[in-house]
Amino acid sequence: MTESIILFTTAGCHLCDEASALLSQYPSVRVNKVDIAIDDALIERYGVLIPVLRAADGRELNWPFDAGQLQRWLADEDS
Repeated sequence: MTESIILFTTAGCHLCDEASALLSQYPSVRVNKVDIAIDDALIERYGVLIPVLRAADGRELNWPFDAGQLQRWLADEDS
C-alpha cells in the first residue's frame, strides 16, 4: 500500500476536506498537503481538478472518488 502521498488542495475547498476525511481512514498513509495557490503552475494544472492525490510513483487520483476507489488506488502500488 502507498505509504506517502501528496494531496493537492487549497484553502476553503470543501471537497478537499472530504478527501482528507477519507484519507484519515488510513493512519499508516502519510499525507503531505500541497496548497496549489503557492505556485501558478499548480493552479494551472490542478485548479479545476482538486482535490487530487499523487503517489510517489506519479499515479494520480482525481476527485470525485469514494472510499472503495481510494482503497483500490492506494493498494494499486502493490500490483
